[in-house]
Amino acid sequence: MNQIRWDDGGAYERSMGRWSRLVGDVFLDWLDPPTGRRWVDVGCGNGAFTELVMQRCAPAEVQALDPSEGQLAFARTRPGAAGAMFRQGDALALPFDEDSFDIAVMALVIFFVPEPARGVAEMARVARPGGEVVAYAWNFTAGGFPYEPIQAELRAMGFKPPLPPHVAVATPAGLSRLWTDAGLQDVTTQEITVHRAWPDFDAFWNDTTVSGALATLIGSLPPEQLATLRAQVAARLQRPDGRIAYDSLATAIRGRVPG
Repeated sequence: MNQIRWDDGGAYERSMGRWSRLVGDVFLDWLDPPTGRRWVDVGCGNGAFTELVMQRCAPAEVQALDPSEGQLAFARTRPGAAGAMFRQGDALALPFDEDSFDIAVMALVIFFVPEPARGVAEMARVARPGGEVVAYAWNFTAGGFPYEPIQAELRAMGFKPPLPPHVAVATPAGLSRLWTDAGLQDVTTQEITVHRAWPDFDAFWNDTTVSGALATLIGSLPPEQLATLRAQVAARLQRPDGRIAYDSLATAIRGRVPG
């Protein structure tokens, strides 16, 4: 199966980074974390959520790691993320001691982790007793992925759009099982719906197909199929005034480390 990959932090920002910030704002409202906490942002990507933590939560420390140096290079340029420490790292082997953080978070990452259960266990390991392990993830199963309008039309044309390897875990029940199996307590989930709009179809298309595996697939289409795809997506989404606007759905989860 083709997988969605991001190595260009600027391209990610135009497409998924803006969606991530929309969800992240609502997620932090729900989480309502105290100030002065030590955070680890696992799979921080281009720093979209890390920047929100720095701007909104007055943390004592933020360690942010990601496997992509291209994403990290962009994250380090974010003025609002100044003070966060960005490093290359693996979600399955976090380079931190036990009990190092008050809050361990994954933002739009759990479905990419090769072994999701092990990734959650690693977050629980580095969080202190009484600390929190938290995340939010697109609910692919419910059609909540921001690329779903394009992917639905690709499927109708007989193509197999790229997906992360573990989309099945990104539901309230799937995430709850992961968190409970990791020994976390007081596990709670919350559905988050966010809305995004563009002034016209071209603006939407250019943002959504700027990079990654989806862009590669679309770029491989012959002109006739590309024109058909654009027309079908426009028919699905375009409003009478020419604007494009729709909702996406994510699931948030939190759990407490025993102790």
